[in-house]
Amino acid sequence: MKQKTIAVVAYITLIGWIISYLEFKKSKEKSALANYHLGQSLGIIITAILLSILSSIILAVIPSLGFVFYLILLVPFILMLLGIVTANNGLEKPVPLIGKVFERKFNFNSRTI
Repeated sequence: MKQKTIAVVAYITLIGWIISYLEFKKSKEKSALANYHLGQSLGIIITAILLSILSSIILAVIPSLGFVFYLILLVPFILMLLGIVTANNGLEKPVPLIGKVFERKFNFNSRTI
């Protein structure tokens, strides 16, 4: 699988991220583009999980805020779409809102024994 393809597939849900990660680990040439987008995608996935947990707790207490939280939970989906476009263009540009937080936090190039 090409490194650009690995970068794009990383944004397609958690299963896509796992497939991309495994392909990235077994590839001989590890590109900075795929490494960068694996980290950005993982940041979006972590954010989506945290938003989901937070919204379920708040909605259990205040159910009338349901519509607002359903709109907020669309944000990770929009960020994934923006990440796919950026990865497809071959750019190492952080996704809006949360990209800078997760930039260079994860390094998938390191080898562990």
